[in-house]
Amino acid sequence: MVSTNPILISIILLIISNVFMTFAWYAHLKELNSSPWFIAALISWSVAFFEYLFQVPANRIGYTVLSVGHLKIIQEVITLSIFVPFAIFYLKEPLKLDYLWAGLLHGRCGLFYV
Repeated sequence: MVSTNPILISIILLIISNVFMTFAWYAHLKELNSSPWFIAALISWSVAFFEYLFQVPANRIGYTVLSVGHLKIIQEVITLSIFVPFAIFYLKEPLKLDYLWAGLLHGRCGLFYV
């Protein structure tokens, strides 16, 4: 029988959640920049709904074996891992050293907590 690893399941769900989150929070800057803010907010909220469909079970499953602190650190590492390529390739933002420092600090903290 194949056992399910709650940490792996949680991480996979958090990755999916973060893809939706990143688009909900930032895609409107490129795609809806000429629309009124409330239109962007409504569309972002509709995308964020799908974020929560993955994020809530991810945290509930992960919390069976991890602390809230562990879950938060994992979340932050995933967020940066998704946001940086999104900013570079989708929003066409230049790569900055700020991203590197933030990633190193989050990665280093993650080693202490996970």
